[in-house]
Amino acid sequence: MSKYIPTREEAFQLLKEYNKSESLIKHALAVEAVMVHFAELFGEEDKEKWAVIGLVHDLDYEMYPEDHCIKTQEILRERNWPEEYIRTIVSHGWGICTDVEPVETIDKVLYTVDELTGLIAATALVRPSKSILDMKPKSVKKKWNQTSFAAGVDRSIIEKGAEMLGMDLNTVIAETIKGMQKVAEEIGLKGNID
Repeated sequence: MSKYIPTREEAFQLLKEYNKSESLIKHALAVEAVMVHFAELFGEEDKEKWAVIGLVHDLDYEMYPEDHCIKTQEILRERNWPEEYIRTIVSHGWGICTDVEPVETIDKVLYTVDELTGLIAATALVRPSKSILDMKPKSVKKKWNQTSFAAGVDRSIIEKGAEMLGMDLNTVIAETIKGMQKVAEEIGLKGNID
């Protein structure tokens, strides 16, 4: 029996099937790009796996916010997705809506960058250029301690994730920005930079 491995195209179709919100789709694209960037950073061979997981990590969020991560698990199992993909996706809700701890590097990256991409996107949008293309980590750090700014972003998760990865927080922020810059236009963060 051959194991089903979802493609990026299938993952994107699935994302659009369950999510109509433009902001959630942009978030998925941002996380996908950052996951691929970190896969390259860590010399991972299977970048498509990282992309696919990034794309569908919040699959159930729009339709089933009360069952976040739990419903995704059901949807992906029905479609015979590999258990390792499902486990990684569910682990990004560790301590929030699941008790599945991030163990593998891919789990830890997803756990860390999910919240961080939100903070970076919010920071980019209040810049004069409205762009991520000219953004430096210090812009994000400036907003970090303003708890009223992007109040929904749990900074402690990002810190815990960076620690799990054994990476300096500034490095994680810098690399996440680089990943998002690659898809600036698709995620609406090109701003007024040509």
